Amino acid sequence: MSSRIDLPAIAVGMSATLAAIGLARFAYTPLLPAIIHHGWFLSSQAVYLGAANLLGYLLGSLMAYRLSERFEARGLLGIAFLGVVLSFILCSLPGAFAWFFFWRLVSGIAGGILMVVGPSLALMAASSGRKTTVASFVFTGIGMGAILSATVVPLLLSFSLTGAWLTLGMITLLAGLACDWGLRRIRIQQAGTPMQQTADSSPVQAISIAALIVVIAYGFDAAGFVPHTAFWVDFLDREKSLGTNAASFQWLLFGIGAIVGPMVAGFLGNRLGWHRSLALGFFIKAAAIAIPLLSISFFWRSTSSLIVGVMVTGLVALTSGRIMELVGPTAYKRVWGMAAASFSSAQALSGYGMSALYGVLGSYVPLFAIGSILLASGGLLIMLTPKAHISPAAATLALCKKEN
Repeated sequence: MSSRIDLPAIAVGMSATLAAIGLARFAYTPLLPAIIHHGWFLSSQAVYLGAANLLGYLLGSLMAYRLSERFEARGLLGIAFLGVVLSFILCSLPGAFAWFFFWRLVSGIAGGILMVVGPSLALMAASSGRKTTVASFVFTGIGMGAILSATVVPLLLSFSLTGAWLTLGMITLLAGLACDWGLRRIRIQQAGTPMQQTADSSPVQAISIAALIVVIAYGFDAAGFVPHTAFWVDFLDREKSLGTNAASFQWLLFGIGAIVGPMVAGFLGNRLGWHRSLALGFFIKAAAIAIPLLSISFFWRSTSSLIVGVMVTGLVALTSGRIMELVGPTAYKRVWGMAAASFSSAQALSGYGMSALYGVLGSYVPLFAIGSILLASGGLLIMLTPKAHISPAAATLALCKKEN
């Protein structure tokens, strides 16, 4: 459970992940079929607007570290929140494709900055004994955004598409105010001495290939679940003619799964170890993404939504733990940065590639097959890596000592 002293840090991190992924990206998923139904864009154009956000997220995540070193955190996060707010408000009326593309790109750039800087500040503000608890709350913002988009957006769409865009902008503004409240109250924990590179380079060299394989596999994860995060609602709504309400309910289940994902990851990591848990997570996610190829009955589509949601956030936590296990605290930040770049690059490429493929085929079904194959390939890559000598508990303790 969280304590009152954690609230400012949680407010910063949770608000950032809520806006960065939960709203800036995931809220577009239930909006996608609506803007097609209302004739704002053709289906082929609408999916490219979703991919614009992925490209922006890549750019934002690559720029975030340098920007955070140059500019004060409160101002940087404030501008990022403003970018997401404007992307909703200024797209609330029909307009040119280029106009929407630009603002979807801006929302992605802002989201990338929020996702890197916000959680980092939250974890730096938490004491060593509270980092795991704070992190669990921080990343639930992703699932909260998906739940909000699944409940609020369909309700608003029944009245006005423009109203849905504007309301999402207002929710993002409130999240920004909550983040600013936390930023004015947190105290960043600074390390007592600068991190020094140790001379024991042989263990790092011995496992560097394994760490690189995990980084590559993380990219397979990002590319593989694009169909569920970008096209799932539209697939169920239009292609399978289930209707907006039924499709949006599945997005609600996805959000619920994303909230509990970090807790599931912690449970698996403690009992099976990071290596086996991460490989198992990849294969479970691959199977869940393949379910629509076999059946879209209520039970099976709900199972797919829930499990993919759990593993979206769960694999982030498991990958982080596995990297710490392989490289230790000294090299963790550098390798995790490589993993983030791999993730965002693969997701952007997959988003554009699958959008183009949909434009050619006119069906989402093959995309789920491709996504499942990519996830299974990532799981096989993880299995190729050797078991590390650091236990999950020791790896977590080392990370806490490093950050404190």
